[in-house]
Amino acid sequence: MATPSPPLLLLICLAALLASAARALAFCPTGCTCDDDTLVVTCIEANLDVIPITLNPSIQRLVLKYNRIKTVDAAFQFYGELKYVDLSYNHLVSIPTRSFEAQRKLVELHLNHNKISSVNNRTFVGLRALTVLSLRGNYLEELPERLFSLLPQLEELDLGQNRISRVDPAAFAGLTALRVLYLDDNQLRAVPTSSFVELSNLAELKVGLNAFTTLPDDAFRGLNRLTNLDVSGASLQNISENAFRGLSVLRSLGLHDNCLRVIPTRQLATLPRLEELSVGQNEFTTLEAHAFQGLEKLKRLDVSGAQQLERVEKGALADNLNLEALILSSNKKLSSVEEGALAGLPNLRHLVLRDNAFTTFSEPLATWPELRKLDLAENPLECRCSLLWLRDLLSRRNASQVLCAAPKHLKDRPLKSLSADELGCALHDTRQQAIIGALCGTGVALVALLGILLYRYRRRLQDALKDYKWNNRAISRKEHEYQKTFSDEDYIVRAAQQQTLKPIPVTEL
Repeated sequence: MATPSPPLLLLICLAALLASAARALAFCPTGCTCDDDTLVVTCIEANLDVIPITLNPSIQRLVLKYNRIKTVDAAFQFYGELKYVDLSYNHLVSIPTRSFEAQRKLVELHLNHNKISSVNNRTFVGLRALTVLSLRGNYLEELPERLFSLLPQLEELDLGQNRISRVDPAAFAGLTALRVLYLDDNQLRAVPTSSFVELSNLAELKVGLNAFTTLPDDAFRGLNRLTNLDVSGASLQNISENAFRGLSVLRSLGLHDNCLRVIPTRQLATLPRLEELSVGQNEFTTLEAHAFQGLEKLKRLDVSGAQQLERVEKGALADNLNLEALILSSNKKLSSVEEGALAGLPNLRHLVLRDNAFTTFSEPLATWPELRKLDLAENPLECRCSLLWLRDLLSRRNASQVLCAAPKHLKDRPLKSLSADELGCALHDTRQQAIIGALCGTGVALVALLGILLYRYRRRLQDALKDYKWNNRAISRKEHEYQKTFSDEDYIVRAAQQQTLKPIPVTEL
């Protein structure tokens, strides 16, 4: 092995001395935890006003949450090995240009819940390796042109809970790798359709809690790989028939907490691969037959908090044979699910009917024994004999607690704890009831059949009865004549016998 030259040895020794000096000078501030083995520094609620500059320069993860830091200064120039930085819940107002120029290895940057009112594309100079950026909960008002063009590896961008009212059509230029975008809870008056053109690989989009009332045709044009879309809380009143056109691989859609008066059946039918749908907290009163027509792959349907919903019609889910979970909860007026509305769902395993207005449930409503999860709690049930089957079902499984609301003497008592007598049942055995019911039904059917036959053949019966009566009268006359004849002959015979046996008088000599 060759011996290093003297100048090289000198450089190695100098580097070692500098590293040793840096470690020796490293200082962990009060309220922080510094681990030189894992290279992680955590300063949560440490009352820091500035970013510390005395940390180990080799740190890779820096967490400074819940402090009072007001600006990002030159301190980051000392930490070129950082891969993760969290400055959430501080007092940041602005970020000077090139503040992160030394962070060429940084992968995640969290600046959420500060007071940042503006950023520009020079803010992110040096962050070419960044994959996650969160600016949620700040004061941003607009997204200018090419704002994120220096972040070619960015995969997740969170801009929710700001004051954004304008998005430049080229705001997302260069984000070819972006997979997740959150624009929810802003002040957008329309879906920024034109800015989506650059996001051909986007898989998840949240644009709810904004101020637009309509989804126009092709509202999400260009997002051909979108699988998850959330438009909840957007004050939607109208959805154009082709609003979702082009979303051929969409799997999950959130439309809850809007102002829809009917289920947008035709609009949803353009989503052939939809598996999860949430449409609660809207203003429709009925789930009509074939309301979800075309959604053959639908597995989970959530209709919760629809304050005007009163009825689910038979056939409402007739097209959704792959449905596995149905959630109908907190619908304060929902008291009627028509017979057959939940029939024909062979894959249904999770059924939630919690906190509605049901006073009873019918046994044929669903295939209850096949359900893995069943929640019927918080309904105003009238606990009568008609619910004996439900008591037996609940006692055999670990289901939610179902309490009685009526009659008064059973109020707030668990249904599964009640006896058949307490439910007002004359017979305790449901099978015996079924047998007696079947026998009674058979008897009624036989009586009805006999009545029909008697009515149909009434003329023949009348003729037969007439013949029978005539024959009886003829027989009676013959018997009378026979009896009369027999009496005369008997009289003659008896008279002859009396003469034959009459004694001969004896004469005395």
